Amino acid sequence: MQTNIKRFNQRLLALVEHIGLLVIAIATVVAMANETMIMVRAGQVLLTDLLLLFLYLEVLAMVGLYYDSGKLPVRFPLYIGMVALARYLILDMKAMDDWRMLAVTGSILLLTLAVFLIRFGHVRYPYSGEGSSTGVRQVDQAHESK
Repeated sequence: MQTNIKRFNQRLLALVEHIGLLVIAIATVVAMANETMIMVRAGQVLLTDLLLLFLYLEVLAMVGLYYDSGKLPVRFPLYIGMVALARYLILDMKAMDDWRMLAVTGSILLLTLAVFLIRFGHVRYPYSGEGSSTGVRQVDQAHESK
């Protein structure tokens, strides 16, 4: 009885998780289409538009990776944060004072260092069940080849 309830709860949570991922993916594709239409109507593509499209692609990559592996690497949201901060910096650079600009660029640097430390930690100190650092490299190479 308890096993059936546990199995039902796991299936229900998995269903909700998949519905949430589907909603995120659809909303991201709709947002990409809207942004593309704005660029077409304006007749120009700005750097901020491209960075926004990269943000959308990173979100889609996160959803795809989660579907493939069932895991969400911490570094993907960090990548999104770096691109979002770069976009913010480019959009509002003229209106920013020096300290705010330094704070934003410092934040990007901190996120970059965090990604570096996470990657270093994954290679140098793999999770239990991952075996050696070559296992991490094989997973990264498999993901990059897709």
